[in-house]
Amino acid sequence: MITVSAADFIPMAPELFLLGATCLLLLIDLFVSSQRRGLTHFLSILILVGTAVLTLRQGIADAVGVRSFGGMFIRDGMADTLKLFIYLLTGGAFVYAKPYLMDRGLFKGEFYVLCLFAVLGMMVLISAGHLVTIYLGLELLALSSYALVAMDRENRLASEAAMKYFVLGALASGMLLYGLSMIYGATGSLDISEIHIAAAALDGDKTLLVFGLVFVLVGIAFKFGAAPFHMWLPDVYHGAPTAVTLFIGSAPKLAAFGMAYRLLAGAAGPQVAEWGAMIGWLAVLSLVIGNLLALVQSNLKRMLAYSTISHVGFLFVGLAAGSVEGYSAAMFYAISYALMAAGAFAMIILLSRKGFEADEIRDFRGLNQRHPLYAGAMLFLMASLAGIPPFLGFWAKLLVLQAAINAGLLWLAIVAVVFAVIGAFYYLKVMKVMYFDAPGDDDMPAQADPQLRFLLVLNAAAMLLLGLFLNPLAALCKQAFGIVG
Repeated sequence: MITVSAADFIPMAPELFLLGATCLLLLIDLFVSSQRRGLTHFLSILILVGTAVLTLRQGIADAVGVRSFGGMFIRDGMADTLKLFIYLLTGGAFVYAKPYLMDRGLFKGEFYVLCLFAVLGMMVLISAGHLVTIYLGLELLALSSYALVAMDRENRLASEAAMKYFVLGALASGMLLYGLSMIYGATGSLDISEIHIAAAALDGDKTLLVFGLVFVLVGIAFKFGAAPFHMWLPDVYHGAPTAVTLFIGSAPKLAAFGMAYRLLAGAAGPQVAEWGAMIGWLAVLSLVIGNLLALVQSNLKRMLAYSTISHVGFLFVGLAAGSVEGYSAAMFYAISYALMAAGAFAMIILLSRKGFEADEIRDFRGLNQRHPLYAGAMLFLMASLAGIPPFLGFWAKLLVLQAAINAGLLWLAIVAVVFAVIGAFYYLKVMKVMYFDAPGDDDMPAQADPQLRFLLVLNAAAMLLLGLFLNPLAALCKQAFGIVG
């Protein structure tokens, strides 16, 4: 029986504040007219700031952390670090999304409330110490995401994408739940730390546990968008409003990493040989399918969707290492990719206007002649995504490859390098269109919201600055897993 005391609520202060503030925002928005919707926007960002302050109030926790509610909730270094970047990415998404939503009549409180509830789901998922808590956080995130994709009710493409997302997401959640039930059957516990102990003590036949891990990996792969469970991702990224694509394509990747770490390293750590091999082959499939299909895309949102699959493959290379070095490198990669993806989708928003989405690669032709600053920002983002030194993306790939080699996975590192070279082509294609193609007659000069423009330039510059001065971020990721030095 779990006993609850007042002290159990202290580690959960950020989650409780976010829940109460979001419910209050929902009520306030009912009395806010459409002409004063900016108040909802301001309050949403203020809520994120307040949540961040509460997270930092006691400093970032160490690798061991503290547990509450009988171990169902964990506050440790990994959770705090991921949460802080989720707040940052979500706040950035709100700034990026505002002009886009206003132009299309979608500037409504529902967007902000659903995003904040999705953030709450991510926070619960990252801090889960119990299989029930994992499922609770995952479904809160998933249900909010389904509604966000379908937010533009007049858009048939968005409605179709939301339906595919919902059906396939429900199937993946069912498989994950089935896998969790088999893990419970094999170990007799729902607590992650107890599952770890029971798994290490298992003698003889481990078929039920390994079979459950297979279904768990299917659920994890779907939430990441890893091949061959990627079928929802290109359609959702393409069909959803770009402001929604920006949000679901960045912050939830950090939550998916947190879930993977809790279930694989936390619960099934003793079976690393079994799930490590499966993760390794998922990485290979994601690298192959993601990069090859991205090569033939003419729509930038679909290209970025397939590139996401390839980046998930790189992240899985770190997880496949099955070491604290690998987990730290995978976390660094997840954070780096989320920052890069947010900037790339923000560029589409920046060049878009009412009736024109700017989501085709040809829409970027001659951008350097029309607006050199924006072309430079996109150049930094594409170079980082391609892994060109000294940008952040290069170091993220290098750290993952080092972890894989140190874990004896030289073959996997070689596959990753080969497809990283192949994948650089489609990013270079965007650069070529911006700098060497002539602008079309219908290509208008980019007019952008000042806040959006400032944040986007800052986002792009961060790709170079974090690449040149990566030690603080790398040290933060290592500290989250107890790596000293």
